[in-house]
Amino acid sequence: MLSVGTKAPDFTLMDQSGTPVSLSDFAGKRVVLYFYPKDNTPGCTRQACAFAGAYREFETLDTVVIGISKDSAASHQKFAQKYDLPFILLSDPELTAIQAYGVWQEKKNYGKVSMGVVRSTYLIDPNGVIEQVMPKVKPDTNAAEILDYLRG
Repeated sequence: MLSVGTKAPDFTLMDQSGTPVSLSDFAGKRVVLYFYPKDNTPGCTRQACAFAGAYREFETLDTVVIGISKDSAASHQKFAQKYDLPFILLSDPELTAIQAYGVWQEKKNYGKVSMGVVRSTYLIDPNGVIEQVMPKVKPDTNAAEILDYLRG
């Protein structure tokens, strides 16, 4: 995982509508970059819906919300439509950003070891520097924790 104070690695990935989006597109704004394992799974759905529910407040705080997983843009589009998600979902099948941000890690599930995305969130400041690192976040409280931090 990257550290607070580190320059956030730039990337360009396709969003849910197939449009290329770069982190640098949001220079001058705060960005919540949250990495999650898979569309339409229980934890990932709860996390996405919590961000959707808090989206207006993120907007009033001039903060962009971006979710990233290795799912396809088509999967993201269905996920966003099904749950009415108002924020950007980026597809990273090549693990470009996922690896750059150190969230592709060994995971243990029922004694089985495999590689996967560890649910993690970064808050990036308007200058493109990592302001907060939240490893192994809980899907139900992640959005609220970030809002609490942003409110000071």
